[in-house]
Amino acid sequence: MNMLRKTFCAAVLGAVTLAPVVSTTVFAAPVAASEQQATQNLVRQLTNLHSLSANFEQTTKSNGKKTVQKKGLTAQHLNQTFRGVMKVARPGKFFWETTAPSKQTIVTTGKTVWIYDPDLQQAVRQSLSDQVANTPALLLSGNTSQIMQSYRVSQPDHSKTYYTLTPKAKDSAFQNLSISFSANGTPTFMILNDSLGQTTTVRFSNAAKNVSIPASIFNFTPPKGTDIIDQ
Repeated sequence: MNMLRKTFCAAVLGAVTLAPVVSTTVFAAPVAASEQQATQNLVRQLTNLHSLSANFEQTTKSNGKKTVQKKGLTAQHLNQTFRGVMKVARPGKFFWETTAPSKQTIVTTGKTVWIYDPDLQQAVRQSLSDQVANTPALLLSGNTSQIMQSYRVSQPDHSKTYYTLTPKAKDSAFQNLSISFSANGTPTFMILNDSLGQTTTVRFSNAAKNVSIPASIFNFTPPKGTDIIDQ
């Protein structure tokens, strides 16, 4: 019995010795930046962005709630992907041209935004604030100090250049706006959740930072015969 007991114990100890060691890797949770740090980091990103040229793809989807038609936004924009080109010269100059599936141009050099639809021979003239919710990339051309006065900034992971802006005003056209930057400081995507229960995603490609852009790009004169609508 003693010999059997010794043999059994030896077998058990051998099994324990040969059992694989399971490694448990603990991943640290991301450390968020403080609001002050996040704001400073975003300001630094925007300050270093003097001009930008990029292609874009924009899609707006509804979360299922009943939506209300808003200036510059109609039902035909939902669940479609619009492609085009964007050009920005800070501060205040912005050019956004959709080339597919239909053509539309949005351009501004300051407070007034022109929205030109060549198929309808129509140009809408409205204030900059009314259009931000429909074209969130407009924030890239804004005055940095004004942006920081209007929004609270969060940075979920202090090591990543991803920020979320939440309007301070309760009657804002959108709930929050998130933006991510690449290592070289160009935006890669933006996600906007508006007050109508819709999410707009804008993805950028072929982005070129601090390039020379002719001033004429941002000047808009309605072609002869264009119907001008003030909003």
